[in-house]
Amino acid sequence: MERNQSGITEFILLGLGNSAELQPLFFSLFLVIYLVTITGNLFIIVLVVADPCLHTPMYFFLGNLSCLETCYTSSILPKLLTNLLTGDRTITVSHCLVQYYLFGSFAAAETYLLAAMSCDRYLAICRPFLYTSIMSKKLCFQLMAGAWLNGLITNGTMVFLITQQNFCGPNVIDHYFCDLTPLEKLSCSDTSSLKLITLLVAFPDIAIPFIITLTSYISIIITIIKIKSNIGRKKAFSNCSSHLMVVCLFYGTLIIVYMFPDTPTLRHLKKIFSMFYTVLTPLANPIIYTLRNKDVHKAFRRLHNKLIIFGRSYLK
Repeated sequence: MERNQSGITEFILLGLGNSAELQPLFFSLFLVIYLVTITGNLFIIVLVVADPCLHTPMYFFLGNLSCLETCYTSSILPKLLTNLLTGDRTITVSHCLVQYYLFGSFAAAETYLLAAMSCDRYLAICRPFLYTSIMSKKLCFQLMAGAWLNGLITNGTMVFLITQQNFCGPNVIDHYFCDLTPLEKLSCSDTSSLKLITLLVAFPDIAIPFIITLTSYISIIITIIKIKSNIGRKKAFSNCSSHLMVVCLFYGTLIIVYMFPDTPTLRHLKKIFSMFYTVLTPLANPIIYTLRNKDVHKAFRRLHNKLIIFGRSYLK
């Protein structure tokens, strides 16, 4: 950090635009999204922990996904809400690097978590007789620990490399949060080594989980097509459709933002698409998994009944 401190000490996040009239609207909108996201994901975590019927690999991963999404959106939205409320768009260099570290770590962990969930659905649909023996509690915990540790360690390497860069000006980030690409553009140092390491890190953190997820769902779709019974096909597809929607939303927008060229024409469009995986995916997760999931509905009713019984006995 010493090299950075010799230059600029803070960045300016341009956010979502300069229109003062729209700032209260944006603040209200993102505040509602943040509260609904936190409430919905915490609701899923409580259900998974409290209901023994949900103590299965599928819901273990879902509870961890909700925990990850809660941390994920909390690394970005509070600062965005503060900027919209106060009009102060500055962020210190150290705070910016912390935000990028948390965001990048949770994003990397999510790619592996989505891959683990796709493998879980693959075994449940394509290899049902092996499912119980393979998807043990020990393996589930190992997969989750690996996903979290991988995200924290690999992105820690990226942040360390960024701290070796010299930021001498300008200090304006045309985004609503600190991401790697705009930080690279502001560096006064040679970023060739940083770009090379980024490519090397991106392969195990994005390409490998994506290939695993894609392969799993190709196999799942082939297996479902081969099922002769319409009821059987519908039941099999319902077991993975919610996760498939989350995967498509997450990877679809991620590819658009990071694979398309960073031109002035596409910059604002990419900023809009980044809203999908940073803001809307954590919001959609509890909605998608609760609206169509009968197990979650039953667990909610059981929890609701327990709370009513507890309340009545407490009042007596």
